[in-house]
Amino acid sequence: MSSDRILPLVLPETEFFWTSGKDGHLRVQECLACDSLIHPPKPICPHCRSGRTHERAVSGNGILFGYTVNERFSIPGLNPPYVVAEVALDEDPRVRLTTRLVGCQHDDIRLGMPVEVVFEHHDDVWLPLFRPIPSAGTSPDAELRELPDDPIAPGDYPKHVRPMASREKFEDKAILSGIGASEIGRRLMREPLALTIEACERAVADAGLTFDEIDGLSTYPSGGPEGGYSEGGITALESALRIQPTWYNGGGETFGPGGSVIAAMMAVATGLARHVLCFRTVWQSTHDELLRQGRLPAPSATRVSGLMGWSLPFGGVSAAHTLAQTAHRHFHRYGTSRETLGWIALNQRANAALNPAAVYRDPLTMDDYLSARTITTPFGLLDCDVPCDAAVAVVVSAADTAADVAKPPVRVEAVGTQLIEKLDWDQSTSTHEPQVLGPAAHLWSRTDLRPADVDIAELYDGFTFNCLSWIEALGFCGIGEGKDFLDGGRNIARDGLLPLNTHGGQLSHGRTHGMGLLHEAITQLRGEAGERQVSDARVGVVSSGGLTPSGVMLLRSDR
Repeated sequence: MSSDRILPLVLPETEFFWTSGKDGHLRVQECLACDSLIHPPKPICPHCRSGRTHERAVSGNGILFGYTVNERFSIPGLNPPYVVAEVALDEDPRVRLTTRLVGCQHDDIRLGMPVEVVFEHHDDVWLPLFRPIPSAGTSPDAELRELPDDPIAPGDYPKHVRPMASREKFEDKAILSGIGASEIGRRLMREPLALTIEACERAVADAGLTFDEIDGLSTYPSGGPEGGYSEGGITALESALRIQPTWYNGGGETFGPGGSVIAAMMAVATGLARHVLCFRTVWQSTHDELLRQGRLPAPSATRVSGLMGWSLPFGGVSAAHTLAQTAHRHFHRYGTSRETLGWIALNQRANAALNPAAVYRDPLTMDDYLSARTITTPFGLLDCDVPCDAAVAVVVSAADTAADVAKPPVRVEAVGTQLIEKLDWDQSTSTHEPQVLGPAAHLWSRTDLRPADVDIAELYDGFTFNCLSWIEALGFCGIGEGKDFLDGGRNIARDGLLPLNTHGGQLSHGRTHGMGLLHEAITQLRGEAGERQVSDARVGVVSSGGLTPSGVMLLRSDR
């Protein structure tokens, strides 16, 4: 049958998988050396690094490893509600297929239920969907199977951290000398490059510098302005400012703006530059409004490849669909609840009430949170960050310029960047946001400070569950203890044990993809946060990246 559905781009190396349904047998790549299944297909086995692989027909049976009932998003030919799921295959439960769960009532879905493949044919593609195995039943008392454990237990990540290559830390050779932010709001209808320039002008002035002294530029994700996630990157800003940098950096394969800042630190530490201007601009709110008005062309691609090629054809259009399934597994294993996540949302809104720049400042109650419309279970509207228009800039300077800049600099005590977990979203950590456990363990290997020394935490909150993952990963409570730590919201309040996202976070201040968190951390450590200032804040932790590779920095005041 033909279709206008979004389908995967069928390539020679993936054709065997997408055409399996021709004869009704699911096929997955297998390593001939160690018998491991490999998904998505690769030219080498990631388990033993053998290049000897073949295509294996498997039973098509597995267990439901994750699910989320999508009620918000739609794609051509697939309207909500529908269930995005992950299935662990019986032959090798380390392999998980993102798919759709069909043939059952949503209230009957249980993690660990046995499922079997059924194929949905569109053009040259047979999408492998899954349904409960009829003989197993779907009633609450039906036999459920245990979910497979991750290869590395959440508490074992410090064992996998590489030792420091040198006792000399590049962090000590850089300072954070200036910050600036543009106007922030919903549907500002301003040119994104204008927002960038506004933030950069303020950051450079805040550092007591001029543009003539800026000799480096660094940004994330760079690229064109399509989608509302960039102003055009280094090319656009340099074309406007003409500062002729001796070093520049831009790209998407890093952990958000935190990666661009760490790259800038390495540039000044090695002498490539003295003052690097780092910037991040979003204008998704205006972009989406222009789409609604028909003033921008709607995306028209019907074939997708890369990471999204394995999820988008099944309706997994957002990071929300991956992270919601991870949240369900955390709930299942540790007894976490929606109320646990609600305390994070309520805390962010209470802090935003004291921040004139925040997008949402109205009071929020637990009833408001629980009754908000569902996006994709277990996430409701108030679990999700706020699309907005804004730019944030940070100046990174060589440490020996500290006496020359306008304000006491903030120093970076340590960074956490090591990749330990798998990068494929649906193959990675099962109970925490992927890419937080590794970077968190790496951070503490580069400093003598401990979690108890931290005065403020500005933790990535694209969704409430991101924050919960970072809190546990960084050791502010034990793995699986987030429910008790967050209960009542006292521990994360501005006067609590761990003041969290003190400007309102991305949930209420606005989605700046992590750069706003760094801006707030520096503001707090300078003592410049006004009504929301945390008393005697000297050490802060700030993370960025959400389902991309993630990273974290430990900052300390120089005042």
